Amino acid sequence: MKVDKNAPKKIYEEKVISIGRVTKVTKGGRTFRFSATVAVGDRKGKVGLGNGKANEVPEAISKAIKAAEKNVFKVELVDDRTISHEVIGECGAARVLIKPAKAGSGIIAGGPVRDVLDLVGVKDVVSKSLGSNTQINTAKATINALKSQRSIEHIAALRGKTVEEIRG
Repeated sequence: MKVDKNAPKKIYEEKVISIGRVTKVTKGGRTFRFSATVAVGDRKGKVGLGNGKANEVPEAISKAIKAAEKNVFKVELVDDRTISHEVIGECGAARVLIKPAKAGSGIIAGGPVRDVLDLVGVKDVVSKSLGSNTQINTAKATINALKSQRSIEHIAALRGKTVEEIRG
């Protein structure tokens, strides 16, 4: 097998959150398509989520990866291991609580929340799924929670104070 040196290197790792079969009923019968939700991240603070639909599963996954790479955003990590503060993210009826944890705790989360946090590069965090546990909405709620994170430097800049003044 030849290795193509001109092929673009993969910047992000990807994880498939869910694959669904969608049925359209017409007078000629049923038409099946597939939808895929994929999270991408570099484990250094960047993550994105995307959806794709196609007639075949691999096509849907590749479309979802492209969509996720367009939606990538940066998350500020504390000590390159955890988030800065407790936060609740919402999407539909799904709510996700994410809390920072002590060093060595690991990612205490399940399902799509774990996948997204792992791709961000968070090493120590505790999470709890509240409300609905739909995979897609839980992943989106986790993304919303991460988007609402604010670093102490950001808050200090907004208030016109120094970091030491805020810490007390």
